[in-house]
Amino acid sequence: MKISGRTFVVSGGASGLGRACVRDIVAAGGNAMILDMNQEQGAELVGQLGPSTQFQACDVSSTTSIADAVAATLSWIASTGKPLGGIIPAAGVGFPGLILDKKLKPVSLESIDLVLSINLRGTLDLVRQLLPALAASEPSGPDGERGVVIMVASAAAFEGQMGQVAYAASKGAVASMTLPMARDLARFGIRVVTIAPSMFESNMTAHMSDKVRTGLQKAMEFPPRAGKPEEFASLVRQSIENSMLNGVVIRLDGATRMPSKL
Repeated sequence: MKISGRTFVVSGGASGLGRACVRDIVAAGGNAMILDMNQEQGAELVGQLGPSTQFQACDVSSTTSIADAVAATLSWIASTGKPLGGIIPAAGVGFPGLILDKKLKPVSLESIDLVLSINLRGTLDLVRQLLPALAASEPSGPDGERGVVIMVASAAAFEGQMGQVAYAASKGAVASMTLPMARDLARFGIRVVTIAPSMFESNMTAHMSDKVRTGLQKAMEFPPRAGKPEEFASLVRQSIENSMLNGVVIRLDGATRMPSKL
């Protein structure tokens, strides 16, 4: 599917991996609706990229907030004439916490709920609310494709470390729902791809201590460094353009396999 002439919705689009995706989509001739809670960063990005972008404040843990963002997206699409081509739910959080600490205190349910609400529920809710518009788009190309959903899992879905029970659960669920979602949407000409990155330069990893960062880098094979947002965005672009990518979880990790602890 061609990016040019279509609109893509990117949650978490004002920073990190989502921001890189927005830049790449615009560079390829597409429009990008940026959903994020950081209004300052969102406005800054729109100012840099111009009329091919629009920002809408959105909390993906709130169904009402998502509904408002979807309405704003559809209104923008109606004014530009560039139909919806893809949904990229890249908003995510990772709050570490041992399921049971040394003092025999279990992790708080509030912490679990927050991670699941944003990483899993927020992903599903954004996708489901936008799918009617995606399925109503005019099919394109010889396959009659209407669009693509590109979700974000994590290497933690497969090798979650100590303190990552909630995070691994949320990302493992995203990976697990890739194939059934692709099967559900095949009749509409909509593909589903999930990317599972290891450590990438992002807001989430920016708060890591030097000790944790060094430990993670030792677990990498090649290249022995954090991934760059542009490398993630490059795979997102390939996932949009290559119609044979469907129902698959792609590890983007430089052969990293995470140890139990650092």
